[in-house]
Amino acid sequence: MSLMGDFTKNLQSADIIPLIVTGLDTPGDAWVSQLAMTVQSDKESEKYVWLGTAPQLREWVGGRQPKTLREINYTIPNKEFEATLEIPIDWIRRDKTGLIMMRVNQLIESARNHDAELLSTLINAADSALCYDGQYFFDTDHAEGNSGTQSNKISVDIATPTAPTPAEFETGLLAAVTGMLGFKDDQGRPTNASAKRFTVMCGVPFMKSAAIALGSTVILEGGQARDSGLKVTGSVMGFGFDLVVNPRLTWTDQFAVFRSDAILSPFVKQVEVDTTVSALAEGSEEEFKNKRHLYGVNRIMNFGCGDWKGSALIKLT
Repeated sequence: MSLMGDFTKNLQSADIIPLIVTGLDTPGDAWVSQLAMTVQSDKESEKYVWLGTAPQLREWVGGRQPKTLREINYTIPNKEFEATLEIPIDWIRRDKTGLIMMRVNQLIESARNHDAELLSTLINAADSALCYDGQYFFDTDHAEGNSGTQSNKISVDIATPTAPTPAEFETGLLAAVTGMLGFKDDQGRPTNASAKRFTVMCGVPFMKSAAIALGSTVILEGGQARDSGLKVTGSVMGFGFDLVVNPRLTWTDQFAVFRSDAILSPFVKQVEVDTTVSALAEGSEEEFKNKRHLYGVNRIMNFGCGDWKGSALIKLT
C-alpha cells in the first residue's frame, strides 16, 4: 500500500498510525502460509504433543479396538521482536515531498517481510535444526514407530553441483517427490499418498534452471529433446508445482521441495502477540526532551519445525 499523498501540512501521528496498521493488513509472501501452519500461543513457550497417526479403518471383528496414539514432545519458545522509526520533528516541519512517508513505507515493508525472513533463516539451517523426532529436520535417519529408517535429505549426482541444467534440476525434483511419496507414518502406512501440490524452493543461482525445468514442455538432455517429466507427471498424476526463488537462502548446491497440501505443515508459525503499532509523538515527553517522534512495531512469536515428512532437501553432488 502506498502512503504517498498531499503532505503540504505537517504530519501527525493520527495520520501515520492508521496507515501503518492498514499497511500491515496486507499479507506478506504467500509461500509462508503454504509451508507453515499458524498456532496461537498464550505463554512463554508451547509444548507440541505430536500425536501418532490416527488408526486405520479395519473390519469390525470382536468389537471396537481403541488404539493409543504415540506422543512426541516438542517445544517452541516465543521471542519478542521490534522495529522503531525515529523522525525528528524538524524533518516533519520541513518535509513537503513525502520522503518521511517513504520511510514509514519501509517500516511497513520490513514488518510484512518478517515472517519470510524468520522462516527463511529456519529453512537455511534446517539440516542442523532439531524437529519433533529428535533428528535434524532434513536428515538421513528419521524413524517413528513402525516407519523404518527414512531420509528426506537426498543426494543427486550431477556434472556441476552449483550449476544444474534444467534436466538435472528436473531429475533432482522428481527424486524429491519420489522420496516423499515413499515416506511412512509411525504405523508403517504411506503418509503422502494423497499429495498433489508441491512448493519448490531454491536460491537465486538456480532460478533459470528451475524455471525452465518447471515451465517447459520439452527438455534438452544430452543434446536431445524429450518430453518434460514434470509436465508428464502433472498431466498423468495431477501433480502441481509452485516455484519460490528465495533470495534469502544461502544455498549454492541444494534446493528443497515441500508438500503444500498436507494437513500437518512442514513448519509452525507460533503467535503469542500479533504485530502491534505504538508511538511517542505529539505532546509526548519524547517530543519535549528530544524533539523527535518514535513509531514502533513489535510482535511476540516464533517459527519452528513441523512435520518433516512433508519435505525433502536435494543435495547436488
